[in-house]
Amino acid sequence: MTWSDSDKSVGAYALRLGDDALVLAQRTGEWIAAAPELEEDVALGNIALDLLGQARSLLSYAGETDGSGRSEDDLAYLRDEREFVNAQLVELPNGGFAVTMARLLVFAAYQYELYDRLRESRDETLAAVAAKAVKEVAYHRDHATQWVRRLGDGTDESRRRMQAGLDTVWPYVFELVESDDLVRDLAGAGLAVDPAELQGPVMGYVSGVIDEATLVVPQTSVRHTGGRRGIHTEHMGYLVAEMQHLARSHPGAVW
Repeated sequence: MTWSDSDKSVGAYALRLGDDALVLAQRTGEWIAAAPELEEDVALGNIALDLLGQARSLLSYAGETDGSGRSEDDLAYLRDEREFVNAQLVELPNGGFAVTMARLLVFAAYQYELYDRLRESRDETLAAVAAKAVKEVAYHRDHATQWVRRLGDGTDESRRRMQAGLDTVWPYVFELVESDDLVRDLAGAGLAVDPAELQGPVMGYVSGVIDEATLVVPQTSVRHTGGRRGIHTEHMGYLVAEMQHLARSHPGAVW
């Protein structure tokens, strides 16, 4: 069987979306047993599992369509740091709880708009993944929205921390809505969603939440990028090493 350039492009696109979900699942899971309240341990654990489920579907499909025959486990555990193509936002350390909620607000708002549109993809697998995932990320978005409002419109200290959380993640948010030839070509063929088209609704939603929380939309001229090309922050190597440690220590192990 041979794979067309279109198949490989779809595989590369699925890999981007899968890597975003996989890396943020790893980060979000770090909060289990460390969240500010027991109920939040459960909530963040469930969000991490939702993201992991998305990653499994997307990475499996990426391996099928790019002609490599790699499994989801191969892609998760046997690639080096520079082979991951996730946005840099999802690899940032969790920092304080407010940083995590700021990131989740932006990323879930992005995923919601993305999957809502991707349900109409001419690619049946991507459309099916999106149809399931959009319901999950609607909850993720609402969860982050409630926390940002609660912290922003709470005490002076909670407001300070929530604003600092937004300031921390803001230089990384615009990479989510960057476009390139790959996604433009796939979007033109009705297979993918051009992320540049999402900037208005994503930022509109996030800005509305920030305003309701009596916070201020950060102003910065710094816009970090490069994750889609395998260029990552200094934190990514540590994340990958921790995520892959068991699989690489015992190659081929099953249980």
